[in-house]
Amino acid sequence: MKLNFKTLGICLAVGALLAACSEPPEIAAKAAKRPDVAPYMGADNGFMTKGWTPGNQESWAEAINKRNQGQSEYSRIK
Repeated sequence: MKLNFKTLGICLAVGALLAACSEPPEIAAKAAKRPDVAPYMGADNGFMTKGWTPGNQESWAEAINKRNQGQSEYSRIK
């Protein structure tokens, strides 16, 4: 009886390992990169930062710099 449980456990472990190897690749990263459109062109939707207009490179750079400053630990401590 112990041999059957041991064999069953090994089979389940091998099956789990083989199932993990067959996962499809992530495609979200590929969809985010669009070489035909400049990053500052963006999309006109509800997820945009306030003060940024699509197509305006200066407002895009300003929004990116402001976001980076908000993520900096040095500026948050002050």
